[in-house]
Amino acid sequence: MLTSARNQLSGKVTAIQRGAVNDEIEIGLADGQKVVATLTHNSIESLNLKVGSDAFALIKASWVVLLTDNAGVRLSARNQLSGTVQDVIHGAVNSEVALKLGSGAIVTAIVTNSSVQTLGLAPGKAATAAFKASSVIVGVNV
Repeated sequence: MLTSARNQLSGKVTAIQRGAVNDEIEIGLADGQKVVATLTHNSIESLNLKVGSDAFALIKASWVVLLTDNAGVRLSARNQLSGTVQDVIHGAVNSEVALKLGSGAIVTAIVTNSSVQTLGLAPGKAATAAFKASSVIVGVNV
């Protein structure tokens, strides 16, 4: 599968919570972290998602917010994946930051150059990628 979404995280569905309007699913990643996504009932059914199903999460790099030194910080963003900065590619205005998770998967974020400087983002620095459950697109291989 080819897609413009920089972040493609694969795992297994570990939970499905039915809601009145939407459903919430959890995709467990190889390192024990999880991605939470909000989907419609129809999407759950058309993708035939069940606990134990293989699935992948797509997240655009521009939807990812990076945090450092986040002890004591609480966010409404359900997804908070911890890792280590692997690479920073500086552009004229923005930078591309690659965060390596414990599983080896990479989460890429596009942030301003001033944020890179303020957060001290550099290879080897611990950071957390945060994004909302509604920003996750879920897919399955057929």
